[in-house]
Amino acid sequence: MPIKRRLALIAFGGNALLPENQSGVQGEQMKNAEKAAQLMVHIVRRGYELIIVHGNGPQVGNLLIQMEEAVTKIPPYTLDICNAMTEGSMGFMLERAITNELRRHSIDKDVITLVSPVLVDRNDPAFEKPTKPVGPFYSKYRAQQLAREKKWAMVEDAGRGYRKVVPSPKPIDIVPKWIISDLVQAGRIVIAAGGGGIPVILNGRGLFEGVEAVIDKDLAASLIAREVKVDLFIILTGIDRVYLDFGKPDQKEMPMMTIEEAQAHLDGGQFPPGSMGPKIRAAIEYIKAGGKEVLITDANHLKAALIHRSGTRIVESTAQRS
Repeated sequence: MPIKRRLALIAFGGNALLPENQSGVQGEQMKNAEKAAQLMVHIVRRGYELIIVHGNGPQVGNLLIQMEEAVTKIPPYTLDICNAMTEGSMGFMLERAITNELRRHSIDKDVITLVSPVLVDRNDPAFEKPTKPVGPFYSKYRAQQLAREKKWAMVEDAGRGYRKVVPSPKPIDIVPKWIISDLVQAGRIVIAAGGGGIPVILNGRGLFEGVEAVIDKDLAASLIAREVKVDLFIILTGIDRVYLDFGKPDQKEMPMMTIEEAQAHLDGGQFPPGSMGPKIRAAIEYIKAGGKEVLITDANHLKAALIHRSGTRIVESTAQRS
């Protein structure tokens, strides 16, 4: 009879490895990966098999800047290839750091990174309205040139210059989901769908084709959590827990919410699309599909949140409030 394993999935942003207040050199990113690894291994030591989904916004942005600087010498890659490149590089840094942390605790466990195509609908309305800025700032002349030559959508950004904007379609299938499931059920730590995964569509011939888009990593993580049927879905963010009227004098902390409460607050505009909104939406989708519990917190409070002393728990019903 197969062993019943407790599964957890943790999602965190690319700024965990590349914070805004750092220069982004490789040594800094490796040290940040080592700090992240300590948290990952803490989850493992609590008895969970683990899937990790990370963001890659700062890393892809830097890569696009590098390519623009070298554009007269080396042809640039498309955004889907840039996503794959950062999935690989960030996965390696995390993989090495987690493996070493496991060795420090005498835990015999393998870590693997999966470069993960994620299917989106080619008719998703997001393709009609690109909104997600990526890459460097351009002069007006250069922006007009790129719009003509490459058919890029370009927007002026707060007086700082012009940037390329791309669509952010909803993920509908994780292409290697059964590989992820097989690996984590076999006791491997799996790093997958970095940056939300590599967006692909099915073309008119039924073949996969990469597209210039970005996928929200929390929504991709929620999809994996639903497909693999994890027991605990952890979303790391920049604050200790979810608040109503966040940033106002009368802000209210929310140690726990049902999905009905979370949906009502989301519909009421409490959680903006550019910050907490996708995280709450990801949590609701996971619970509605049969998931057990979502935990939203920051890195500093994760250990306390795992024993219900910090963070925000999102559950299906009031019966789970204990």
